[in-house]
Amino acid sequence: MTENTDKLEQERNESWRAELRNSMPMKDRVAIERVKMNEIPPEERIKSQTCEVNTGLTEEQAVLEAKRCMDCPKPTCIEGCPVNINIPKFIKNIERKNFAAAAATLKDYSSLPAVCGRVCPQEKQCEAKCSYLKMKKEPVAIGYLERFAADYERTSGNTQIPKINAPNGIKVGAIGSGPSSLSFAGDMIKLGYDVTVFEALHAIGGVLKYGIPEFRLPNAVVDAELDNLARMGVKFEKNFVVGRTASFEDLKEAGYKAFYVGSGAGLPNFMNIPGENLNGVMSSNEYLTRVNLMCANCDDTDTPVMRGKVVAVVGGGNTAMDSVRTAKRLGAERAIIIYRRSREEMPARLEEVKHAMEEGIEFLNLHNPIEYLPNAEGRVAKVRLQKMELGEPDASGRRKPVPIEGAIEEIDIDIAVVAIGVSPNPLIPACLKGIKVTRKGTIEVCEETMQSALPEIFAGGDIVRGGATVILAMGDGRKAASAMHDYLSKK
Repeated sequence: MTENTDKLEQERNESWRAELRNSMPMKDRVAIERVKMNEIPPEERIKSQTCEVNTGLTEEQAVLEAKRCMDCPKPTCIEGCPVNINIPKFIKNIERKNFAAAAATLKDYSSLPAVCGRVCPQEKQCEAKCSYLKMKKEPVAIGYLERFAADYERTSGNTQIPKINAPNGIKVGAIGSGPSSLSFAGDMIKLGYDVTVFEALHAIGGVLKYGIPEFRLPNAVVDAELDNLARMGVKFEKNFVVGRTASFEDLKEAGYKAFYVGSGAGLPNFMNIPGENLNGVMSSNEYLTRVNLMCANCDDTDTPVMRGKVVAVVGGGNTAMDSVRTAKRLGAERAIIIYRRSREEMPARLEEVKHAMEEGIEFLNLHNPIEYLPNAEGRVAKVRLQKMELGEPDASGRRKPVPIEGAIEEIDIDIAVVAIGVSPNPLIPACLKGIKVTRKGTIEVCEETMQSALPEIFAGGDIVRGGATVILAMGDGRKAASAMHDYLSKK
């Protein structure tokens, strides 16, 4: 998927890029300190589910940060990007204040740049490959700049669509409307295919809509990206359950030649401990979907959501942070993270942990729930916790949590939200005779092509990975689009 090296070098050697590099001594670029993201103060943002925490960079901040990019001859940052964005090119366009060209560059590679600029773990991907790290300096704020360029285009009122090939009349379908399917759809429509995205729910966007709170990813941003795909020609079918509303055979008879399965991992995992079925104990999937998709936090909604004075969220990933911060905004006096490892071991983004701490979230690390206890009405009232310590590293490379014998404590709670991961949606694999699945229920595919045992079926995202970041899912969609194009071109 990495772009041709010769093309990258050719673009780097264009006169405007060379002039920019020579316009400022390298030592002056390196001396510029990394920009800080502008944020809404914690005491203000916790009053609303829809108040976005990060407010973005100003034009001046973006241009100055873009000057830090050294426009390296071998841009290792691209290697860290699952969708292979030409990062120096879009950043250098920001430096010369051609923000429209920066946005256009992003859209050549990504169907969701404004989304990725907000929720991708850049610190573990593109920024982790930045040359500044070799100098013991902070990397270029690639994610902040991506958000800036995408937001600038959206708010300018002059959104562009990428170049699209002439229609070839070949129909393909994408199952699910999360980031993986949307990335696939964007690339396939550019190649000239007739693309339809099938979504089981009443809103397009998948996890972008039901899983990620608006204080991190506003719905208006997602909707703008979806509108752009629609303008490109992508069709969307809501309330359409492939395998129930229509079978794959029905869709084949309707003319569809191949499918991309991006149906996600919507089956919540639980710990299977005593008391987990009590009223007041729920999955993060249910909790976040009620608030994010069904607007349960609003006074005029028909969808209820449980509120409590003391809310415990079990887990240490981004979903756990989203859940506990949502609880705080729903009025919890105490919102607590319970995690069996140390804070340093948490898989959540550092930014999300930082924001949670600023908002008064309590962290009860090195604790693991072993039982939920009810009150007289049968609702959860307490959680019994096993204190842990860290042992030797496990298969993930993180130190394994080990129980401390006899170290048990109880805390009073009103609500418990379990955010310890998800399993794949089992419906699609069950509908496809001959498809191969792993013992975890994920679809087996070729890593290079994302093609399954059924040659017309490609898959990616959580249905393959079991749980992944938005950008990794999008990378799967791009890889599948390229491979499906090769497959259909040979038929």
